[in-house]
Amino acid sequence: MKLAGLVMIVMLLIGVQAMAIEEAPYKVAQENGIFEVRDYEPHILAETLVDGSLEDAGSKAFRRLFNYISGANHSRSSIEMTAPVSQEPKGEKITMTAPVSQQASAGKWAVSFMMPASYTLATLPVPDDSSITLRQVPARRMAAVRYSGTWSEKNYLENKERLENWIRENGFVIRGEPVWARYNPPFTLWFLRRNEILIPVDSLTKDQTL
Repeated sequence: MKLAGLVMIVMLLIGVQAMAIEEAPYKVAQENGIFEVRDYEPHILAETLVDGSLEDAGSKAFRRLFNYISGANHSRSSIEMTAPVSQEPKGEKITMTAPVSQQASAGKWAVSFMMPASYTLATLPVPDDSSITLRQVPARRMAAVRYSGTWSEKNYLENKERLENWIRENGFVIRGEPVWARYNPPFTLWFLRRNEILIPVDSLTKDQTL
């Protein structure tokens, strides 16, 4: 391998490590290889609806949401960035968090950024863009599968089916729509990407059937 190519790979790896960011807090209730059952704490999402395919929806919505956390909001003061975070420029800066989540909603895709835990609905700045809504997500139990690779529909569908099968085989019942979560910036090498699919679940009781 040429030296220039090796240096580029090292720089990308360092960049990925440097972009560690706040994530939605949860406790692992059950773990089995690439599968987990997690109990998530309540959190706030900035969310927008977009048309398009699974692969296109994220890029369509990302700029809209990114603009909001970069200062396209009713407040123009600046919030200091802390580590580990990735910094987003312009206006009122809101600490970037992970994951960027995406799920289907009435023929569209709801794409969302989780807001930092230091904010409440009352303290978050109001978006300039009326297509962005802020909403509180209650505590919930989610089954998750983690996988690497490209952000393709094929990868998504294969792993969603894998998770759904695992849920049924392990005595849980699905209680909502799947959420596609991506934790890395687009320049991350595909084999280093952390992707997840999360599905709301409940434990089955003796009176419940799949």
